[in-house]
Order: sequence, then structure tokens, then C-alpha cells
Amino acid sequence: MKSKYLIIGNSVSGINAVESIRKVDKKGEITIVSNENILNYSRPLISYYLGGRITKERMSFREKSFYKENKVNLLLNTEAKKINVKGKEVYLENGGKINYQKLLLATGGKPIIPPIKGLNEVKEGIFTFVKFKDTENIINYIQKNKIKEAVVLGAGLIGLKCAEGLIQRGLKVTIIELADRILANTFDKIASSILEDALRKLNCNVIKENTITEIKTQNSKLKTIVLRSGKEIPTKLLIIAIGVRPNLDLIEGTSIKYDRGIIVDDYMQTNVDDIYAAGDVAEGKDFLLQRKSVIAIWPVAARQGKFAGFNMAGLKKEYEGLFIMNSIQIAEIPTISFGLTNPKDEKEYEILSKENKEGNFYRKIVLKDNRIVGAIFLGKIERAGIFSGLIKNKVDVTSFKKDLLSDDFGLLILPSEYRKHLVTGGPIAI
Repeated sequence: MKSKYLIIGNSVSGINAVESIRKVDKKGEITIVSNENILNYSRPLISYYLGGRITKERMSFREKSFYKENKVNLLLNTEAKKINVKGKEVYLENGGKINYQKLLLATGGKPIIPPIKGLNEVKEGIFTFVKFKDTENIINYIQKNKIKEAVVLGAGLIGLKCAEGLIQRGLKVTIIELADRILANTFDKIASSILEDALRKLNCNVIKENTITEIKTQNSKLKTIVLRSGKEIPTKLLIIAIGVRPNLDLIEGTSIKYDRGIIVDDYMQTNVDDIYAAGDVAEGKDFLLQRKSVIAIWPVAARQGKFAGFNMAGLKKEYEGLFIMNSIQIAEIPTISFGLTNPKDEKEYEILSKENKEGNFYRKIVLKDNRIVGAIFLGKIERAGIFSGLIKNKVDVTSFKKDLLSDDFGLLILPSEYRKHLVTGGPIAI
């Protein structure tokens, strides 16, 4: 089988690449290989599916007709196993082979599984929470075994969204987190404490600065977890959700360079001509840090896929880089965070903050040289997008810094030159 464009992965970076390719090349053959059995789905929504808030049909972010309209040959339930870089071939697990001219690696991430005594002895009761299939397996297990409680290992984005879905399904949840707070990579102690209090009101127990050291079974089924502190917690359901790492399995044994992820240049190309990478597997430009980073979030995957597609089709477009940004609602409290929210050396930064714990409200702005480099919004997030723009455009906020924490802060407070830029897209003269 031959295909001008071959994309490994059917999530947002792969789909965005298709759209970009078709803007440049209307006829070149496009093939997508996916090891999943679902057409496409929004990964951030799997917690809502777990909680019963949306149906499977509403998980898709592109219609079924997308593939036909864009002349895409979609191969589901198909595992890519090996790349022949010199021969421009990808070998499939089913024995098939695809020759390509341009290849995009959008293989995403895979769950991190920590070494835990007794883990390999468990045949039933332990799951990860990364893919749609994980969610279906968890729901089926809960229903079959009439599960009433669960333990979630990890209080990052994945763990908390999983916990919220389980709570909405009616389970009593215990969260185990190694750090001193939940969402430690994104929030500071104040923001985390507000969410922790809200979770406890939902009968969710949060255990911090602890982890699981041993798992006990009965007839190969999960029975008890043992914490580092010595505490034992009986449970029939454990979700391991401490994070993901780039899925680099496909490039093992090839000349494609990687560090934490597959290293790409400003055009999303790897060190090998005609091979590109995008999404959670790629290590690309970080706008704030001005170095290469793996930023495993949906907006970055979408943007990287878009630029990879353009460049694969011959339209040279430089990826400007993005920064960490997360929008998450926990215990009915909306939150948004951007950029550097917890700088290691706070002496080099200026921190502005405002809080009302009783009202579930918190706002924090991190500045360096009078430019915003990070922000946390908790409770009221309606105008948070303005701050993302100020970070991206490196706007000097000196003239309106005193208004950044104001409840009335909005576009009208911004300098006229910047407002003009937002309307016209022209250069910024500030």
C-alpha cells in the first residue's frame, strides 16, 4: 500500500494535520493509522463520559463524514510496529506495509506505571485513564461488580478529572498524591487548598505526601492497597493516573532523535527528512522557556498538528511555540492557568494575588520585567483569555498593572494600541 501522507494517530494533532494538508494539497493520498476502535474523540471529555454527563456520540470533535470529505483512508484497530526510515515504510502488526512520502508521528502519550509491589499479580481491578477504551473498561467493571468506592493514584489533571467522573457516578473516592498539594505542577498551595476543600465536601478523601507501596490481592483480584505511611485501604478499584510520557515505542531502533519526546524543529520536522511529529509525543518549541519541551495538552497538540500538516504539504510555516495552559473544572469550580505559575526563584518575579477562599475565588498573576509570564484563575475565569494574549504578545503592563486584579479588568483597560492590534492583527507599538 502507498500513501503520499501517512499519519500515525487519529487524535487532534493528526486531524488538524489533515485539514492543513488539504488546504494545500487537494488530491494527495492521506492515510491515518490508529490503534483505537473509535472514529475520533475529544480526550478531555472522557471524564464526562465516565461521569455519565455525555454520550459516546457526543465525544467526537469531527463528524464521521470528515474522513470521506477529506479523502482520508482511515485504518482503525491497526497498530504501527516499525519504521524503515531509509525505505520510507511503516510496518503494521497485521503484516501489512505502507510506503509513504511524508510521515507524521502523532502517537500521543502512554500512562506512567510506577513500580509497586504486587502490581503484576493483579488480574482484575486496576486501570489507567488515558484513552476512551480505558473509560469504557472502568464503567463496565463498576457496573458488573457494583463498585461503591475507588482509589485514584495521582492528583494531577488526569487523576482529578478521573476522580470527578467517579464521584459523579456515585462512588466514594480516595485520592493519593505524592506531592504536598493537588495539581502541584499547575497550582500553588492557595489554589490547591480551595479545590481540596471543595472535593472533601463531595465526600472525596485527599491523602497527600503519600503513595502506594504494595498491592494485596485475593484470587488475583485487587483487595487492599498499602501506603508508604503503613495505612491500608481496602478497595476493589484502583485507577493509576500519575501522568503520561511520550509514546516512543515506534521510533525505537531508528535514527529519529528524541529526549523526553521526539525532537522537532520550528517546522515540526524531526532530524530525518520527511518525518514529522506533533502532539504529546513531540518535544518542540516552548514559547516562554525558549527551549524545547513536551507540553502534553490539547491546544498545543492541535496547533502543532496544524503546522506539521502545512509543512508536510510544502507550505513552509514556522511554529511559534505555545506555553502550558489548562482549563479544568473540579467540584463545579472552574479554573484556568497559563505559563509559569510556580517560578522556582520567586525573587526574580513579581507576584500579584487576590483571594476569597469562602467564595472559591483566587487570582494570581506572575510578572517578569513588567510582562506577564503566568497566571492562575479560580472561580471567576470569564476574562482569563485576555491574559493569555498578553503573555503571547509580551505586552508591557506597566501602565495598567494596578488594574490586573480588578474585578472590572477587561479590554477597555488595555492600551489603545493593543486594542487596535486585537482588531487589525497589525504590529504592536507598545
